[in-house]
Amino acid sequence: MTSDSNTEKENRFSPTICVTQKCNLNCIYCYQKHDSRDMTFETAKKCIDYIFENVPERYHAVEIDFIGGEPLLCFDLLKQVYDYVNLKNVNIPYVFFATTNGTVLDDEMKKWFTDHKENFVLGLSLDGTPETHNHNRSNSFSKIDIEFFQKNWPFQDVKMTLSEFSLEHLAENIKYLHSLGYKSISGVNLFEGSFDWSQEKFIRIMIPQLEEIVNFYVESDIEYKNQMLDKMLTVCEAPREKRKYCGIGDGTVFFDVDGIKRPCSFCSLMTFDEKTLEEMSRTDFTNEALFVDDDCFENCYIYPICPNCSGANYMAEHSFKKRNKTKCRIQKLISIFAADLSVRKMIKNPDKYSDTEKSRVLAAAKKIKESFLPEFSEYFES
Repeated sequence: MTSDSNTEKENRFSPTICVTQKCNLNCIYCYQKHDSRDMTFETAKKCIDYIFENVPERYHAVEIDFIGGEPLLCFDLLKQVYDYVNLKNVNIPYVFFATTNGTVLDDEMKKWFTDHKENFVLGLSLDGTPETHNHNRSNSFSKIDIEFFQKNWPFQDVKMTLSEFSLEHLAENIKYLHSLGYKSISGVNLFEGSFDWSQEKFIRIMIPQLEEIVNFYVESDIEYKNQMLDKMLTVCEAPREKRKYCGIGDGTVFFDVDGIKRPCSFCSLMTFDEKTLEEMSRTDFTNEALFVDDDCFENCYIYPICPNCSGANYMAEHSFKKRNKTKCRIQKLISIFAADLSVRKMIKNPDKYSDTEKSRVLAAAKKIKESFLPEFSEYFES
């Protein structure tokens, strides 16, 4: 059956396959351990068979995501898997996806992906201006054919990861990516690892950057998206329930390079050793209380909108439950500007919001500022 790239993403079953641990870059924030191991085609076929034999009934399509390392280093394997799925004559629409650093695409690959662009989508990792990207990602900007990505997948967003260096140029980086034609920036994630994001210098750096970004979005006539600041504030006003906010362990389907099904793509051989992964496998992933930080749940107003990765928690705290608190201050700061952005966009375009939604957004924005603004008053006063 042919693939359907227009199927709504939320209706797709989205398993992930790690095809290689190899990577040709050495990004400054990478927490992964890379070696020369690739997934074999025999292993890949077993993963594919499992996926199509176990599609939950609630899904109407399948999206198979390939990751690495750098997945395009295994271009031949990707083509083999693509052909294998096509020959299976599965009875559900499907699409393939891979996030790439864009640096290994040669003419042969470009032709193949162009010919198959309707059902094999490539997402690009790009950290901003050439200066920032080169600092973060091994001087690789000039190796990326950005036009190729935009021509073939014009509605695909771009993924950005923030380093310490990125913060000083954050507004410039975000505006630059939008100037390239990207209307949506996914990610905009603070990099993971043993790093203290709560340091005073980062707070001071971020405030003028966030102010500039918010002003840019409010003043723009284009509806841009930015995962860092696009917060659904109204969920902070809703009743809370102790639950996971991801499918780690029981909803997520991830196959590591050795073909073993692991809790999620973060919990892989590139991040943890086999002993730690074995410890994780003994977790009752259906017990959602094991993934809820009680202190955050009970005492933090922005708990429902605060970015959280259970795998990253395990790396930092050796616990799925305990959140890495070194990001608390900077996430509180971001929430203040996210609240400001939401209110100002609502004032600019009031007809897009119902009266109930306006009331909830204003209530949430008020509580965020009351809760966290005093903590940062010295920075704003200066």
